[in-house]
Amino acid sequence: MPELNFVLPHWLYWGGLVIFPLIAWGLYHTRGKRAGDTAPVSLPVAYFLLLVGGFMGVHRLYLKSRWAVVFMLLFVGILVTNVEVRQVRNEMSDAHNQVRLAEGKIRRAEKAMARGRRNAEQKMEKARAAMAQARQEEALANDKGHEVERVSQALGGLVLLLLAIDALLLPRLVREARAREPEVSPPSFHCPEVECGEHDPAREPFLFNRMVSRLNGFVGELVAWWSVLAVFVYYYEVIARYVFNSPTNWAHEAMFLMFGMQYLLAGGYVLREGAHVRVDVFYMHLSKRGKALVDVLTSVFFFIFTLALIWTGWTFFMDAYRVQEVSFTEWAVQYWPIKFALPLGGLLLLLQGLAQLLKDIAVLRDPAAAELDVEMRVGS
Repeated sequence: MPELNFVLPHWLYWGGLVIFPLIAWGLYHTRGKRAGDTAPVSLPVAYFLLLVGGFMGVHRLYLKSRWAVVFMLLFVGILVTNVEVRQVRNEMSDAHNQVRLAEGKIRRAEKAMARGRRNAEQKMEKARAAMAQARQEEALANDKGHEVERVSQALGGLVLLLLAIDALLLPRLVREARAREPEVSPPSFHCPEVECGEHDPAREPFLFNRMVSRLNGFVGELVAWWSVLAVFVYYYEVIARYVFNSPTNWAHEAMFLMFGMQYLLAGGYVLREGAHVRVDVFYMHLSKRGKALVDVLTSVFFFIFTLALIWTGWTFFMDAYRVQEVSFTEWAVQYWPIKFALPLGGLLLLLQGLAQLLKDIAVLRDPAAAELDVEMRVGS
């Protein structure tokens, strides 16, 4: 199989982190409720599966076609052949090393003969015999490598040919699959209130609270779509490594940096949802005003943490920006946007903490003035 030399450009990485979640968020919130669409097979989904997993026959599995077995067998053949390719490469490398060693022995024997040393001719004969043996092994390794490469390319070419044919036949195949499948309305799904009830910004008591709640809700949902990007990137890494013998030097680094930023930017959203780890053995038994009082008292430690996070995070960001710091790997991605997530995430967390403090103070003055987050969560 041919090798993949693709390296994710920095501009595509940063652009994807912004554009992809915006598109996904927009599509999710603007799609209509198509109650009458009960088609069991979707043509866009079939083409998507052909694009990302067609070489394994995933699109044929989706259409419940027996031809999926053919794709699977070809894919297994490619994997087995690629294992042979890696082994042959090691054999070729060893053979090349033996040739270089034999060449060195011949040069040393020639110098010994020129100086008239004893046994020089015998050393030369041994060196030439070693060279002949090394050349023979090198030729065998090269022939085996070319043979295995031809088999791998033939299998890959056959898969590409079948995919091209399926790309043309897919509309007809989808129609046939729809004709075989009965149109059944999917069962409705009812999610438990406590698990699926989401924070409603409209129920916040103050304008500031509603604005902060919507802001953190938007940011939290936006960075959640980054998890979908990780699926695509790691999928590419697996295919590049095991199908094309081309492991990347950027996939893992790109994703763990992305998840680090996601962890920071989603902090305010998690606080809004009351999902941070907390010890509530005694808290849960308190009255509404008692809970608000505990929240106000313990908020001192919260604000110390968030202000320290913003201050130190901004320092780290500015230091990285001034020197244009990059990662120490070959990918050399810029670090200052990643470190900017430190103060930005701290700011979002601080705003949500202030909104919660205002609500707690209002509840202390009048328990009917507002609902605490935990009560809004359960009652939504």
